Amino acid sequence: MTFDIQPKHLQNELIKLVPLHENDFEELYEVASDPLVWEQHPNKLRYQRAIFQNFFQGAIASRGAFFVRDAETNEAIGSSRFYDYDEKNNSILIGYTFMARKYWGKDYNKALKKVMMDYVFQYVDTIYFHIGATNIRSQKAIEKIGAIKIDAIEVTYYGEASKLNYIYRINKK
Repeated sequence: MTFDIQPKHLQNELIKLVPLHENDFEELYEVASDPLVWEQHPNKLRYQRAIFQNFFQGAIASRGAFFVRDAETNEAIGSSRFYDYDEKNNSILIGYTFMARKYWGKDYNKALKKVMMDYVFQYVDTIYFHIGATNIRSQKAIEKIGAIKIDAIEVTYYGEASKLNYIYRINKK
């Protein structure tokens, strides 16, 4: 099988992922323009249009970003991506995930990570996640799906200053 870091379509009962395109900006920015979405994130100002534009350009440049939608209603939920595929070490990262608040505390984040992990574990043995050191909500969410915190590192986001992140890992079982 050939590994495609941005497959055309991934879906389960709750969510569907389609490759993110330039023309998705306005609809995705509607989700991202809520300041509370970024409240615990290392870059708390991503709700601002110019800052989100930079984030969005990084997502497009990654060639691994997805627009996440509700599988039933097709409503915009948010975005996530695969990045930093390491063929030698047989690993990849999943991250840059954000979701509209109405989807928080439900099974949508778990469903998103599951569909992404199910796909990528066909090709790699290890998945890593960078989670902002101040993002307690995301740390708890990733631990609930079985990720283990293994280290801390300064991560430089696309066009932004570096921020302290924790590295989490899930191995193929």
